[in-house]
Amino acid sequence: MKNEPLCQTPCPIARSLGRIGDSWSMIILRDALAGFTRFDEFQKSADIAPNILSRRLKELVDDGLLEKVCYSSTPPRYEYHLTERGRDFRPVMLALAEWGSRHFSPEGRQMQLVETATQRPVQAIMVDSATGHPVTSDKYSMIPAPAAAPILHYRYEYLQKKRAGEAALKFMPQTQKGVQP
Repeated sequence: MKNEPLCQTPCPIARSLGRIGDSWSMIILRDALAGFTRFDEFQKSADIAPNILSRRLKELVDDGLLEKVCYSSTPPRYEYHLTERGRDFRPVMLALAEWGSRHFSPEGRQMQLVETATQRPVQAIMVDSATGHPVTSDKYSMIPAPAAAPILHYRYEYLQKKRAGEAALKFMPQTQKGVQP
């Protein structure tokens, strides 16, 4: 279910989680990325109640991750197709699958990413598109971008000072209304 307060924050992670952070939406997107398009397919694959599925599909359509496409006019029947925004979620899903396989599958991998043509197992990693180097925390970090809200600048500056050893710091961000929390 959409979390409007998260959708309104300046943080791109919070905004994303506000739209797709609940487990049912993630499962629906997992299934859509696998190729499911119809209501009954989503329902049976996820074993989800029809009222919950209807609500989540509507939200995913409203947020532009899926589009509702009529495939039969008598009676009206619809499929749900991934939009570009929805297809762009694939690397996130692959990263989540890899993380889950590594840390929460003591019995071994349940699914494996493979090169389609050869069926060779692969491990997806994030790389810098300019250099091809893996994006690791020792070489890459997030900083406020030109459009960053003041809270993001504050968080970044606070963490820079903390890493530099300023022990007496207290995290005191301003709320959007300018009042201390």
